[in-house]
Parts: sequence; structure tokens; C-alpha cells
Amino acid sequence: MLKRAFLLVKDSWSPGNFQQRRKMAKSKFEYVRDFEVQDTCLQNCWVVVRVDGRNFHRFSEQHKFSKPNDPRALELMNRCAKNVMEEIKDICLAYGQSDEYSFIFHKKSNCKFITHVVSQLSSSYVFYWNEFFPEQPILYPPGFDGRVVLYPSVQNLKDYLSWRQADCHINNLYNTVFWALVQKKGLTPAEAQDRLKGTLSGQKNEILFSEFNINYNNEPEMYRKGSVVIWEKVNEISKKVIKVPHLAEEKEVEVCRVRNQPVVLHCDIIGDSFWEDHPDILSCES
Repeated sequence: MLKRAFLLVKDSWSPGNFQQRRKMAKSKFEYVRDFEVQDTCLQNCWVVVRVDGRNFHRFSEQHKFSKPNDPRALELMNRCAKNVMEEIKDICLAYGQSDEYSFIFHKKSNCKFITHVVSQLSSSYVFYWNEFFPEQPILYPPGFDGRVVLYPSVQNLKDYLSWRQADCHINNLYNTVFWALVQKKGLTPAEAQDRLKGTLSGQKNEILFSEFNINYNNEPEMYRKGSVVIWEKVNEISKKVIKVPHLAEEKEVEVCRVRNQPVVLHCDIIGDSFWEDHPDILSCES
């Protein structure tokens, strides 16, 4: 009896019966699958996925982020970017400022760029929140938008990253002066905006130095230059228990191994020095 039951089960899972079940499972509604389109990116291009916080002005207000910069929020974004790179190995570099991050994929990459990156960063933001804001519960889920941009040449890609870092400097200089006028001089936001209207970078620097004794060049580089995440070889030391030969005992020893890890830097990427120091980043073989 058991043998007969086994044969019946085995027969039901035979390739022929499997194909038969697939035919039976089809319905008249299955035609809707024909509307699905496989989106592909143009080959032989550098792929940039830029992720931006959605309605983050309101989010930062409700979670009481420090102005003009909250180091905890910036470090949280950096931690999320590292997690994205750890999960998606095709990313060769990432650059972030404020609530945005750009992830650079190698030319030979082939994956679902937007969905992978945006979903991984969004979930990481919630997952790591308590590490950086232990006293502040997250009030509602943050949202992020994503877009894909293709760049055919290395120079195009470098110019894109230079644009994002220049944007970081411009925005941070303005915000530093603006919040100094509001927080230290007592101006209203509208008054501070009127005071800065039409001013150039040199004039903003002069306001900071003459009125608040702030040298902008001494501000943290993370604020002024943003964050660059690259792969670096790091010595990882761990402890391992081994058996001592010819003895009935175990011994704990330290084991060192070299491992590729995403590392956060705060440096200039507009000039040539960064690329000369890290020529392997944009190498097709890396």
C-alpha cells in the first residue's frame, strides 16, 4: 500500500504531469502579462542611480534635525550607502550629500538598477535609524525617489560627480550663512533670505567671518565636500579557536585576512588627485 502511494506521488511530480499542470493553471486573464515591458539600459555606458529623499524637508523638521547640518543624519545616509554597496557588488563608487546619494555602476553591469538601489537604501534607513537616533523614534516611513542616468565616457561621469560636489559646496555655504543669521543674529528666515539675495561666495564667506568669526574652510569636510564611498582592501582581524597538535586542548588565535570593504571618505573629487590616487575605481577590470 505504501509502495503504491509512493509511486502515485512520484508519478504526479513527473515532468509530463508538471507541464500538464502548467497548461491547466493558465487562465483567460493571463494575457495581461503581455503588457509587461523589460526595461534595459543602453550598453557600454556608465550607469548612475541617484536617490533623493522625498519630502525630506518635512521629515527633517518633524524629527528635529539640527540646522544647517545634522551629523547623525549624514552618517546615517553614509551607513545606508555602505549597505547598498555591500549588497550590490556592481557599484564601484557612491557620492552623497544631504539626503541624496549617487551610485555608479560599471559599464558591464546588468541588473534592476532603480528597484535594487532604492529598496535597499530605504530599508537600510529604517533598519539603522536607532543606531544614530536612539532617543528619537522614527515617526513615519521615509520615502526616496530614484532616477537612472547614462554617461558614455569617463569624462562625462567625472563631470557629473564634480557637478554634485560643486552643488554640495554651494548649498552648504548658503545654508551655513543663512542659519547663522537666523540662529545667532535673530533674523527671521525671510529677513535672512533677503540679506543673502544676490550675494556671491566671497560675500557669504565675509559675512561668516566678520559677523560670526567663522572660517568656512574650517567647517567639517563632510559638510563642505560631501561623502565618497569606495572599495578598499582592509585588514580584518578575528579570533579563531584551533586545536593544538598532539595535545588535547584548544587555543584561541588571531586571524588576519584582507577583505574588500566600502569605506567613506570626505575629499575633493573635482580635481585629478583623487582619480590619480584611485585609478582602479573606473577600471573595467576592477
